Amino acid sequence: QVQLVESGGGLVHAGGSLRLSCAASGRIFSYYRLGWFRQAPGKERDFVAGITWSVGLTYYADSVKGRFTVSRDNAKNPVFLELKSLNSEATAVYYCAAGPPGEYSNRNTYMYWGQGTQVPVSS
Repeated sequence: QVQLVESGGGLVHAGGSLRLSCAASGRIFSYYRLGWFRQAPGKERDFVAGITWSVGLTYYADSVKGRFTVSRDNAKNPVFLELKSLNSEATAVYYCAAGPPGEYSNRNTYMYWGQGTQVPVSS
C-alpha cells in the first residue's frame, strides 16, 4: 500500500505562484511514477504533470508547459508541483497519484491517490 498526502494549496491571486507537495509513504517501488492531476468544478480530472520515481524524468500536459514544474529532491520525497502565472482556469483540486509504469495522462493507470488540495485562483 502507498499513502499520498498533498499539501500547499490555498487562495492565490491571478498571476501568482504556489508550490504543492505530495508526501508518499508505504511501499513505493523504484519503477513507480507519480502524477499530478487537477479537477475543476464540474469537470473531469485531468493530467497536469508526472515524474518517474527513480531518475526524475518529467512529463507535462501541453496546457501547463512552461508554467508548472514537477520535481523532487534527492531523497525523492516529497514530490513538488510548482505553479506559476496562475489564472482562473487553474482553479481546481489538485491530486497526486502513484503507480507502476503506464500512460501518464490516463488517470485509470494509477493505483494510489491522495485526497487532494484545493487551489482557488482569484481574478
